[in-house]
Amino acid sequence: MRTGFALAALATLSASLIPETVRAEDDARLRGLWKLVSYEVEVRANGEMLPVMGTHPTGYAYFTPDKRVFFVLTGEGRKPAEDDAQRAALFKTLVSYTGRYRLDGDKWIAKLDVAWDPKWIGTEQTRTFTLEGERLRVLTPWRVMPNWADRGETRSIVTFEREKE
Repeated sequence: MRTGFALAALATLSASLIPETVRAEDDARLRGLWKLVSYEVEVRANGEMLPVMGTHPTGYAYFTPDKRVFFVLTGEGRKPAEDDAQRAALFKTLVSYTGRYRLDGDKWIAKLDVAWDPKWIGTEQTRTFTLEGERLRVLTPWRVMPNWADRGETRSIVTFEREKE
């Protein structure tokens, strides 16, 4: 009987030492509404950091309990467009998409079904994140972002604060 108990205890201890690829506590902490605080871009070629959405961008991210994420992020100082050139310029200060997501350690992977740029529809977008109190810090992988493709490969560093719903 003692051997059975010891084996069961050892099995429980061993299982608890195996790292989980998805942390349930992060999933619960990630859920809800997040207000955009800052959006910076790092240029891979020279390390330059750019506030591409201005110093006071606006927007939200929302992670639902059923694993859908919504992003609507806009740059500071956007004004209504008067002509085609101005409408095209607005594209540089907008990021918006939604899709189902799953967690893998400190990353989420979203399979997009709607996006401001049609090239993103059907893609999987991976983001690394950290949760520190009421702050969510997001880091994208290096890629050529459609909004500022002239900069070459960049990665975005995006910070949110939890918003009261």
